Order: sequence, then structure tokens, then C-alpha cells
Amino acid sequence: MINSRIVITGIGLTAPNGNNLKEFRHNLLNGVSGVQEYETRYMGKVIAGVCNFDELKYQKKKERRRGTRVGSVSIYCSREAFADANIDLESIDRSRVGVYLGTTEHGNVETENEVYNISKYDYDTKFWSHHHNPRTVSNNPAGEVTLNMKITGPHYTIGAACAAGNMGVIQGAQMLRLGEVDLALAGGVSESIHTFGIFASFKSEGALAEHEDPTKASRPFDKNRNGIVCSEGGCVYTLERLEDAEKRGAKIYGEIVGHASNSDAIDFILPDPGRQTECMRLALDRAGLKPGDIDIINAHATATQMGDIQETKAIRDVFGNDSKTRVNNTKSFIGHTMGAAGTLELSGNLPSFEDNMVHPTINLDDLDPECAVNHLVANTPEKLPSVNYIMNNSFGMFGINSVLIVKKFEG
Repeated sequence: MINSRIVITGIGLTAPNGNNLKEFRHNLLNGVSGVQEYETRYMGKVIAGVCNFDELKYQKKKERRRGTRVGSVSIYCSREAFADANIDLESIDRSRVGVYLGTTEHGNVETENEVYNISKYDYDTKFWSHHHNPRTVSNNPAGEVTLNMKITGPHYTIGAACAAGNMGVIQGAQMLRLGEVDLALAGGVSESIHTFGIFASFKSEGALAEHEDPTKASRPFDKNRNGIVCSEGGCVYTLERLEDAEKRGAKIYGEIVGHASNSDAIDFILPDPGRQTECMRLALDRAGLKPGDIDIINAHATATQMGDIQETKAIRDVFGNDSKTRVNNTKSFIGHTMGAAGTLELSGNLPSFEDNMVHPTINLDDLDPECAVNHLVANTPEKLPSVNYIMNNSFGMFGINSVLIVKKFEG
């Protein structure tokens, strides 16, 4: 099975501007932002990407109270991914399903909530919730999915900073190739806006976005960008081996043909364009492709000063100054969904295989010359003659880099 071809047969998502792929894609093509003002503990009003999905669509109130927000995101996206793939849970061997979800951080929200709660009782720890431990263990997001869906195959959460969504997909693909599972729920999730600490930390770094109009706060590549918009969200794919998907007549969104991950090993935060270059080239090599074969790159760009500059250096190094590859960015619409970013941003581009449209980067009013790349799609969608390959970049703290390449499937 090591050479099995791996395909995406289901997509479940919640984003600040959509709760399914159709809605999400429509808003990406029509310039609709999901960023808004948001009230958070100790800091008051901040700017954030907030999801508005139905938490009780797949959970009872008691289950939701016992669990976590990120668990609820994970359950919603996983259930939607299975429904989209037209898989009947009652007719499959649930011991052969694996759940691999990437996340940036986990446990901060619940710990902050509990500390705040006992502060009302003179910090008496007898008021600390007995649910705290299962809520904060690292495997919680994937674990809540297995409980809800009665999946008895392997599950774990992958901590890979903002590269985590891509890493969840890479792990799912690898486990399918190894024959460890027959179906994989793979992707990334985030509840980051429910911890005030992430806002406070980015603000202390001078990297928290501010703008009088929240919808214009996330502005990658723009000369006036001033930081990250923190967001929540999730996106989970149903992954299968091609032969299994074809056997059951599944709809196929695309085939995963290349992936790579490496580490900068230079700094806690500052990225290294040289290692990002190596990661993109490695993914291309594994896919047997040349840079010119890629039709769309979804750039990671978070709207930080140096982060955007470093990534565009890497893109220019790999693709050259005369590249025909289109470059776009999804964070301009939804902010940075942290662990969900890789899968969620890729999903918004996958419909390009059918409609040949490239969604733009919005809020790009004054391009920073240091972020200039050839064919950066700005503010208005662009139609191509065809779209056959999409590359998705996701990079994170401690210099973890990840790249996914998906090919249009033609049976």
C-alpha cells in the first residue's frame, strides 16, 4: 500500500465567513470578510475571526458542556466531512478509521476559564472543575471526535503550531499508505480566540492587527499591514486510498501528490526563507513537478512585517520573477485560524479545479515592494484557462514549515 494514491473525498469546515465549502467559496470569490470586533476577557474589544456554526447539530447540550469549544469544532467538521463524503457510519468498520487533527495550542482556554472561576471564590481550588484534565489533554480535539462518532481506530492531535492543519493531512495520508487505517479524518482545528493570552501576547510583540474597520484589519502583503488577526475555525477532510474511493463511486475533490515538512532551526518566531524554499522544492520533487506546473499557491502570509517578506522571498526563489503561477491569500478574509489554517485555506482553493477561478487577496491597497511576487491576485478574482495543481504553504513558530500539493483528479 506504500505507493497508494490518496484522495480527498469529503470536506467539513467552519470558518469566520462560512460553515460549509459552498458558502465559504462564495464569500472568497465575492470579497466577504468574516472578521469582526470581539470582546475578550481583560482586554476588552479586539479584532477576531469568529465562527457561527450550530454546536448542537451533532452534540447534546450535556455533551457540549462537558467538552470544549475546540472539541465541538472538531466534531462538527468531522461529521460534516463524513456526510459530504457520503459515508454511512453504521455500515463501516470504525476500528479502521483514524482521526488526525492538527492544532496550534490546546488547554489554554480551559485553564484560563478555571483560574477566572476560582478567582471569584478567593482562589479556593475546590471550585476547580473535575472535567479539567480531559478538557486539557493534548489529544482532546481528536478524542472528542472518537467519542461522538464511536470511532475505535487510532486518534491523536498533532501539535505543529500554524503548520498543524497541513501536518494533520500529511499524517492521515501516511497512515493510509501504511495500511494502518482505511479512512482518515484529517485536518486542523482552532479555538484560539477563546484565550485572552494569545491576544495579549501578540499585542506585547507588536504583532496584533488593529484597524478602525475590522474587515480591513487582515492585510497580508500590504504596506500598511500591522499584524495578525486571531481567528477560530476548523477544516477536516475525509481521506481515502484511490482504489477504495473509486470502488464506492465517491466524489473526489483532488489527489494529494506532494507534501513536505522541515525546520528552520534558527529562531522561536522569525522564519527562514531558505528553509521555506527547501520545503517547497522538496514537495515539488516528491510530486515529480516543476514550479511552472503549479497553477495556484495559497501563501501562508499572516500580515506580520517580516513574516510576509520572508515568505515572498522564498516564493520568488522557487518560482522566479517571470512565474505564471498565481499567488493568493485566504487570511485576508478570515484572519489567522492557527492550527486550522492549512486545511481551511486549501479547501477554499480546491473548487478552482472545477470553476478555474482564483480567489484574490483582499485589503491589498498598497503593495509592499518587498512582498512583490509575480501574478499576485489582488482584490478581484481571476479566471484561468485551467487549474491542475494547487500548492498550500503553512509555516509556524519554532520554524516548522509544511507544504501540500493537490492535483485535479481526472478518472
